[in-house]
Formats: sequence, structure tokens, C-alpha cells
Amino acid sequence: MLEGTKSHPTADWIYHEVRKKLPNISLGTVYRNLRIMADEGEITEVNMSGEHSRFDARRGNHYHFRCQTCGSVCDVEEPVHQELDQKAAAMTGFIVSHHVLEFRGTCSNCKG
Repeated sequence: MLEGTKSHPTADWIYHEVRKKLPNISLGTVYRNLRIMADEGEITEVNMSGEHSRFDARRGNHYHFRCQTCGSVCDVEEPVHQELDQKAAAMTGFIVSHHVLEFRGTCSNCKG
């Protein structure tokens, strides 16, 4: 279900889609399975703004854009700048494994 979309759906959206095939499934079951899949690295949970989490089947670190008007989320096809990890490590003395970056603004559908 998740692999077939690039829209970064919410758990509620996934739940409603799964119910079309499994009408007796509970929302809790969907949430539990999404949590397990995220913990095992099979999917990515996108939650930067404190709004509802969205889920992404695309693995590997990549950037996102979130529309501040409609809330849609999409991938930004920009290579991940690993030098930012090195700069942050040098500035803080921490061990930086990766960074998460979300661009915000108005999507093409909303700018209209």
C-alpha cells in the first residue's frame, strides 16, 4: 500500500485504504505495524512539524518539501549534503550519523 504512493500518506489514509481490502482491521493495528516497519528501517516516518506523521516507503536519507497551505509532502530530488554532518560534528564535537532536512513553503497547487 505504502510503496505504491509518493504522497507520503498519514496513518489514517493508509488505514482507510487497507480497510477496502481488510474491513475488520483496526486503526491500532495499522499504527502498530507502521511503528514496527519504521523501527526496522523498512519505511521512514516523516514528522518534522509536530503535525500528523506521514510515512515514506523510500529508504535512505533524502530531503522533503512540506506545503504550509495544504500540508502535502513530497521528496526533493537534491543529493544529501553529507558535508553538513561533518560541519556539525566539527562544531559540536558530537558524532553525527545523519541529518534530516525539510523545506517549507507553498506547493505548485496552492500558489495559484
